[in-house]
Amino acid sequence: MRIAQIPPLFEAVPPKLYGGTERVVWWLTEELVRQGHDVTLFASGDSVTSAKLEPMIPQAIRLDPTVKDWVSYYIRMIELIRRRADEFDVLHFHIDYFPFSTFSRQKTPFVTTMHGRLDLPEFKAVYETFLDVPLVSISDSQRKPLPRQNWVSTVLHGMPTNLLTPQDVKQDYFAFLGRVSPEKGVDRAIRVAAKCGIKLKIAAKVDNADKEYYDSQIKPLIDQHGSNVEFIGEINDAQKPAFLSGAHALLFPIDWPEPFGLVMIESMACGTPIVAYRCGSVPEVIDPGVTGFICPPGDEDAFVSAAQRVHTLDRAKIRARFEERFTAERMANDYLATYNRLGARATPQLRAVGD
Repeated sequence: MRIAQIPPLFEAVPPKLYGGTERVVWWLTEELVRQGHDVTLFASGDSVTSAKLEPMIPQAIRLDPTVKDWVSYYIRMIELIRRRADEFDVLHFHIDYFPFSTFSRQKTPFVTTMHGRLDLPEFKAVYETFLDVPLVSISDSQRKPLPRQNWVSTVLHGMPTNLLTPQDVKQDYFAFLGRVSPEKGVDRAIRVAAKCGIKLKIAAKVDNADKEYYDSQIKPLIDQHGSNVEFIGEINDAQKPAFLSGAHALLFPIDWPEPFGLVMIESMACGTPIVAYRCGSVPEVIDPGVTGFICPPGDEDAFVSAAQRVHTLDRAKIRARFEERFTAERMANDYLATYNRLGARATPQLRAVGD
């Protein structure tokens, strides 16, 4: 199958810095190539792939301080891909609503995977203008704000089987992995670990947008707890196996509709259980009593109790469940099934605004 993959241009593929979408697109692209498909990746020129790379910009936007108007690069990319659409059996976009208008007016099947939250108020008008455009959700929960859209499938993320593996190390702390922001709940993780009497290690990125929050809310908490809380900062994939394997559990105390949450399957890949609040995709990712525990949102006492019971879970079974549910091969196969279904359909037509 001739497949075009179109990720965001903010990070390279794979990302040199934090970039969940670009990382997933890389895993999908490499697996599709491994399975023998003819894949073209339209991405930044500093991307690295076994597919055919078509550079849409010399380097990732986030790493180029000269970029003043990033939208112009997206408009150009969409037009260049439209001119070549006949070369492909399917076009797979990962750039939100940007392709909707142009690609609804051509014949090559296309689909867009939605990677972010969809509950922002301004989204409703733009998405409901394109009700026939085929979309893929990364969890069923993600669809809730926009139930009228043409959701053709839900494809849970997957990652390479041997990218992260369990390490033979002692477990002597709780882990927090990801990004420091109010909705991610690092403050709640600190409180839970303290109540359990167990050290917390925080491996997290601090975006510029969240620096004030970190400085005013999180750093004082870290300082208050002294040696019982260790802030490591952002870590890469090579560092994650030891970090996650050394944890009793990954604490995931979010309070927002997380569309997926890659850190959960990264933890499972290392055989480490997760304790999380029942928000967003969490019930679709965690198997309660097998790969972790799910707690009522905001119930910190329940969260503490669950964190104190993670030793009852079998880490080998957690890894086995990862291999059953969250590999890149399974993800690619789900997308191939979606592509095949789209190929049998007529090109979607726009509904009139207000229909």
